[in-house]
Amino acid sequence: MPTSTAPRPIDARGWIFEVQDITAEPETWLPIRLLNSFTHNPGENEETEDITAFDDDGYYSQDVMQRGATIALESKFAADKTGQQDAGQAYIDGEWANRLGADSHNPVRWRHKSQTTWVLWDATVTPGEQGGGTNEKTSWSATITRCGKPGTAPVAAGGGGA
Repeated sequence: MPTSTAPRPIDARGWIFEVQDITAEPETWLPIRLLNSFTHNPGENEETEDITAFDDDGYYSQDVMQRGATIALESKFAADKTGQQDAGQAYIDGEWANRLGADSHNPVRWRHKSQTTWVLWDATVTPGEQGGGTNEKTSWSATITRCGKPGTAPVAAGGGGA
């Protein structure tokens, strides 16, 4: 059977999300593991200005004045047999989520495993709810909000990330 060169959908499980541990030397990126869902909203926090004028003959017109974006991550609270929480989750919960003001910013990066370029954000984080029922694992979530213009970086030799 011939292989097609037509575009194909990519698996959602192939996305990699990492947070930079800004307290570590050398530069250290921590994967956020056991994700079971994510939502990238590239229009979050967008602001527009209505510029409709009489000359538009009744047709609406606008300018985008501000761009924004968020990524909502959902996972299971991950810990090893000793109770040590997953490094990425632990950094978000114990280090990043407690900062205020200018200190509340932290770098994050993300990409699909098929891509050769990371998307880089300066971001803030909002921790999500944790919980679970009798026959469930404990949930974990966080929403990452981009601050400023996004950047990119090539994937280093060895792949970088999970």
